[in-house]
Amino acid sequence: MTAAATPLLQVGQVSAGYGLMPVLHELSIEVRQAEIVALVGSNGAGKTTLLRVLSRLLPCTGSITFAGRDVTASTPDQVFGQGLVQVPEGRQLFDRMSVQDNLLMGAFRRQNKAQVRRDLERMYALFPRLGERRAQLAGSMSGGEQQMCAMARALMAAPRLMMIDEMSLGLAPVIVQQLVGVLSNIRGQGVTVLLVEQDVQVALSAADRAYVIENGRVTLSGSARQLIDDPAVQQAYLGV
Repeated sequence: MTAAATPLLQVGQVSAGYGLMPVLHELSIEVRQAEIVALVGSNGAGKTTLLRVLSRLLPCTGSITFAGRDVTASTPDQVFGQGLVQVPEGRQLFDRMSVQDNLLMGAFRRQNKAQVRRDLERMYALFPRLGERRAQLAGSMSGGEQQMCAMARALMAAPRLMMIDEMSLGLAPVIVQQLVGVLSNIRGQGVTVLLVEQDVQVALSAADRAYVIENGRVTLSGSARQLIDDPAVQQAYLGV
């Protein structure tokens, strides 16, 4: 495998859980540079657990390689510093801080303040509604606006890989489609995305490739188009 073809993220035979409760069972996936990869499955399949493992919030067995480095034993702060950034389920904004201050919190590790200011304006161009509400308390915005703020905050960290947990949860379809368009935009700028979604239709409409997880194991993988057309996926997740 050439250096250019080496995946940005490689997860090899990872098992993890909570105490004596196993959740992931020898799970393997890979994500290549500037891809949108979806991780889909029903509630409780292990999707969020995998994100916690990748963020190094949960211990695991197996291996995790990011940007050519073994990060299996790394801390959450270390993997964040290397550019692996998560947008958590439920947004988890600083509700009583302004939109702009939330975005600046995403850039707290960055030293080039001029570039931070440029990126801040880039976020307002990417999410015009945030520009209109930059002085508003984040907790007073709608759910869709808060999701935009959470994604923009993650982008302010200058991620190499952005992991998004349940982007569409509780949002109107028109807002979800706007966010799917944003994913395509940021992928075009070189940011790789791992999208965890219970809404399989949304995930496969946004992704290049996808993995289906059931009971902590990968049961199907392939291009998003292949999986949309797969009879098993259609029957189990798309109501066909």
